Amino acid sequence: MLEITTDRTRIDVDWVHAVLSEQAFWAIGRPRDVVEKSIAGSLCFSAFDGHRQVGFARVVTDEATFAWVCDVFVEEAWRGTGVGRQLMAAIVEDPRLASLKRTILVTDAPGFYRPFGFEVIERPERWMLRPGAGPTD
Repeated sequence: MLEITTDRTRIDVDWVHAVLSEQAFWAIGRPRDVVEKSIAGSLCFSAFDGHRQVGFARVVTDEATFAWVCDVFVEEAWRGTGVGRQLMAAIVEDPRLASLKRTILVTDAPGFYRPFGFEVIERPERWMLRPGAGPTD
């Protein structure tokens, strides 16, 4: 049975680092110390099959007005089994995030996120980005 948890102590950091830095196109090459720092500064959602981690998502948030959903990843063997949907359901239903004014994400799979209430930004020209010098996203 799949379990979704926000218990940071259960995160398999070795697994998260490996899948992000080796398989996630947006994070290829991300150093382990960056992964550890990103976990420490985020509300993390992990999917487990027993003791084995099979999915992960991070939410960068102030828990008052804003959140950014990122690093959503499901192990390849588990894709298509509902793990991603369960991770996203846990995120949108989490009481720490439910009343926020804005929750954003960046994706190349908008159809997956629409059932969770995400919409294309109406006026993207109002959003701005300040690229950094960091090693990866």
